[in-house]
Amino acid sequence: MEADKLIEKALLALACVKGVCSEEKNQAVFKGQDSKDSKQRDRIQDSYQPKNAEYARETKWSGGEAEFTSAQTIQSEGIYIIAYDPLDGSSLIDSNLSVGSIFGIYKDSLESKNLVAAAYVLYGPRLEIVLAQKEVEHFRYCGNAWEKIGNLRLGKKGKINAPGGTQANWESKHKQMVDSLFSQGYRLRYSGGMVPDLHQILIKGGGLFSYPATSDAKEGKLRKLFEVFPFAFIYERAGGVASNGKVRLLELECAHIHDTTPCFFGSSEEMALVAKTYQN
Repeated sequence: MEADKLIEKALLALACVKGVCSEEKNQAVFKGQDSKDSKQRDRIQDSYQPKNAEYARETKWSGGEAEFTSAQTIQSEGIYIIAYDPLDGSSLIDSNLSVGSIFGIYKDSLESKNLVAAAYVLYGPRLEIVLAQKEVEHFRYCGNAWEKIGNLRLGKKGKINAPGGTQANWESKHKQMVDSLFSQGYRLRYSGGMVPDLHQILIKGGGLFSYPATSDAKEGKLRKLFEVFPFAFIYERAGGVASNGKVRLLELECAHIHDTTPCFFGSSEEMALVAKTYQN
């Protein structure tokens, strides 16, 4: 099987088997929703993710964020490493808002330069998956099969502004940038879930998602390996830009499995404003 088809099959399998498209996922959600600790919620969700699906023969390892301790946990067999955030936005469960799962497929080692595909699943009014390899494909779960809706592409400019982090902890230059977008008529669209917020920008064709360094999180909050790198890959394949304000996100190194970084994702015009704000 050629590599692209293998990767697509692996990710669609991950999205379907053992819980994602079944009542088991709901059970996992209800078990985890009362936990105050996001890592504890993720451990609960990990227990419902596939461990021995057919694609595993082609992978070195498939693991969620709560399972990884170091790169040494990965076995030497197989070609690909699948790292995933099993339930992004888990704190939104008790509000019944949309949440998701994020997947990154790395070849040979867990380095951003070795990311060959990325995907996310959105659990909302509809069950959808967005898969990026050479292009960004959009699928919807219909009955008992995935149906391709089309490809996603960002325009040069959008109208959505999704600023993350506690406003009181922002740097003044970041607040000025966010305010300047609102003064231009940008609409606030931020739920606190990375998957639904970034998905909306892709669906609407443009805008900006930002999660900057803050006074209480100097290196940002979002994790490179499980969240940032996969979405950077998706946005670049969709014609957008992804950076930490100064450097392209997919050029960053990951010294530790749970390293975090400030991150910005968006259309080219909004990201030009980010660069102007943070490089001056």
